[in-house]
Amino acid sequence: MKYICNICGYVYDPAVGEPKSGVQPNTNFKDLPQSWLCPICKANKAQFREE
Repeated sequence: MKYICNICGYVYDPAVGEPKSGVQPNTNFKDLPQSWLCPICKANKAQFREE
Protein backbone atom coordinates (compact mmCIF):
# COMPACT_ATOMS: atom_id res chain seq x y z
CA MET A 1 0.00 0.00 0.00
CA LYS A 2 1.28 3.47 -0.89
CA TYR A 3 0.87 6.65 1.17
CA ILE A 4 0.23 10.13 -0.22
CA CYS A 5 1.20 13.45 1.36
CA ASN A 6 -1.93 15.59 1.74
CA ILE A 7 0.17 18.74 1.38
CA CYS A 8 2.24 18.20 -1.77
CA GLY A 9 1.10 14.88 -3.27
CA TYR A 10 4.39 13.02 -2.73
CA VAL A 11 3.81 9.25 -2.80
CA TYR A 12 5.69 7.03 -0.36
CA ASP A 13 5.98 3.54 -1.83
CA PRO A 14 7.22 1.00 0.74
CA ALA A 15 8.62 -1.21 -2.05
CA VAL A 16 10.97 1.63 -3.04
CA GLY A 17 11.57 3.30 0.34
CA GLU A 18 13.24 6.71 0.30
CA PRO A 19 16.93 6.11 -0.37
CA LYS A 20 17.79 9.84 -0.29
CA SER A 21 16.50 9.91 3.31
CA GLY A 22 18.20 6.64 4.25
CA VAL A 23 14.98 4.59 4.19
CA GLN A 24 15.63 1.17 2.72
CA PRO A 25 13.26 -0.52 0.23
CA ASN A 26 10.52 -2.67 1.80
CA THR A 27 10.17 -0.36 4.82
CA ASN A 28 6.50 -0.13 5.83
CA PHE A 29 5.13 3.35 6.40
CA LYS A 30 4.23 2.47 10.01
CA ASP A 31 7.87 1.49 10.59
CA LEU A 32 9.20 4.91 9.62
CA PRO A 33 10.35 6.89 12.67
CA GLN A 34 7.93 9.51 14.02
CA SER A 35 10.58 12.10 13.14
CA TRP A 36 10.41 11.18 9.42
CA LEU A 37 9.27 14.05 7.20
CA CYS A 38 8.04 14.25 3.62
CA PRO A 39 11.17 14.69 1.49
CA ILE A 40 9.42 17.30 -0.66
CA CYS A 41 7.50 19.60 1.71
CA LYS A 42 8.70 18.41 5.16
CA ALA A 43 5.18 17.49 6.36
CA ASN A 44 5.06 14.97 9.20
CA LYS A 45 3.63 11.45 8.97
CA ALA A 46 0.21 12.62 10.21
CA GLN A 47 -0.22 14.49 6.91
CA PHE A 48 -0.18 11.25 4.88
CA ARG A 49 -3.13 9.10 3.85
CA GLU A 50 -3.34 5.61 2.42
CA GLU A 51 -3.71 5.44 -1.36
